[in-house]
Amino acid sequence: MSGDVTSGETTEAIRPVDPQSAFPDPGSETVTYEPSFEALRRFSQPLETTTEYDSPAYVSEFRSRSADRTKNAVDDTFNEDDRRLIGRALDHADSADLVCLDRMVGRHPDHAYCCRLFVPREYGRIALAWAKLLDPAPEGREPDFYTLQLPDWEETAIRVLPEEGITIALGSDYTGEAKKSFLRLFMYRAKQRGGLGLHAGTKRLTLKTDTESSEIYQAFLGLSGTGKSTLTGHGCWLDSPESAVMLQDDVCALFPDALAGSEGGGLYIKTIGLSKEEQPALYHAATQSGAVLENVSVDSDGRVDFDDGSLTTNGRAVIRREDLPSAAPEIDCERADQVFFITRNPLMPPIARLTPEQAAVAFMLGESIETSAGDPERAGESIRVVGTNPFITGPEGEEGNRFADLMSETNAECFVLNTGSVGSNEIGVEDTISILTAAARGEIEWTHDETLGFEVPTHVPGTEIEVFRVRDNHADYESKLAELRNERRTYLAEFETLRDEIREAVY
Repeated sequence: MSGDVTSGETTEAIRPVDPQSAFPDPGSETVTYEPSFEALRRFSQPLETTTEYDSPAYVSEFRSRSADRTKNAVDDTFNEDDRRLIGRALDHADSADLVCLDRMVGRHPDHAYCCRLFVPREYGRIALAWAKLLDPAPEGREPDFYTLQLPDWEETAIRVLPEEGITIALGSDYTGEAKKSFLRLFMYRAKQRGGLGLHAGTKRLTLKTDTESSEIYQAFLGLSGTGKSTLTGHGCWLDSPESAVMLQDDVCALFPDALAGSEGGGLYIKTIGLSKEEQPALYHAATQSGAVLENVSVDSDGRVDFDDGSLTTNGRAVIRREDLPSAAPEIDCERADQVFFITRNPLMPPIARLTPEQAAVAFMLGESIETSAGDPERAGESIRVVGTNPFITGPEGEEGNRFADLMSETNAECFVLNTGSVGSNEIGVEDTISILTAAARGEIEWTHDETLGFEVPTHVPGTEIEVFRVRDNHADYESKLAELRNERRTYLAEFETLRDEIREAVY
């Protein structure tokens, strides 16, 4: 990258990292505090292409998170070099021309945090996109979390001090590093307070019968790119007085008495293949002037092509909640009624209903397909990520135990939801939406499958569910299932702190 910031010779002393004194004063001459969105676009003008919708589009050098360059002081060994690296970055920030913004992660009165981001002025586009995801902080609110992102650093390194609430992101200009730096800490604080951070989207369905109405809160756990945004943002084709509204898209904090959202301003959605027909609400929001496009194909005349993956298949758009017709004004759930684990495992049915112990297994397995949002070089590979959450801080086995405890306290129904295929038989968005709506209405007819070990549907209104019978879509079905179970048992054995009753519930 041009204009590299050196990480060379400075003091050898390890700088104390007290955030209130370590970071630049927002009132200093070198810091532009709370610039407007228009100002941030001006700062980024040389890098901007204006789209046909009058929205800004940018192309970054880094187009996914640098997970292999990320360390946190809880799970990783932090040596003196790591501390000195943080100190050198903070020393550089003292004299750099930076922009600084304060935003809130969360709205719940007990689970909201003020976040302060510093980025170089010429990278105002990062601050522009990030700031549109969150609510402005109240005047005078002191920050709980701090992130300093220096894209022109000569090496790529993301260092996290969870206890201090600090992230230093060096050598990457990817907006996702700023976004996840704060959500990672939001989830860590939830665990410290007796809850559990979830990489999950949420929605509320309001349903009517002849005599009464009911509200069903659904949560979707899944890796980026597996359909969370599509499912949470979909209106389920319900007509007034019924409705389906999105509450949260990406990260929540689960407590016995609440499911608290995190991002109140917007959503950071994948755009590859974004379709007006299949994802009308998201498409509408992504084609408004308030959106910010990142690594999306835009020609010299401003025409946008969401199907062109030549830049990356991890193209993104920050969209505003106010431009999303299916977004509710609020972001918190009163409770978790139904929890869905999104998978792309072709040996799983389109939906399966789980016992509480099996739900904890599903949480620990986190079975999915790698996408370009995580590791572009492994896109398409089968993977397992605990909680489908790559941002866990602390022992992963304890996450499973905590999840099981919270599920028993909330009495939520839990399901595996396959948004990929059963064998080679693709599961379409229409099928999945019909399944979700039927689950909310309690209209799915179930039977226990002795071979699979859980309940599977025999009837789902609006879906020819019988074409997705797992047995009928796989040759050597039982041997493949036995092999999968052995893999799962071996995987769960790696987590020393995971309780035995969860290990023994492998399906």
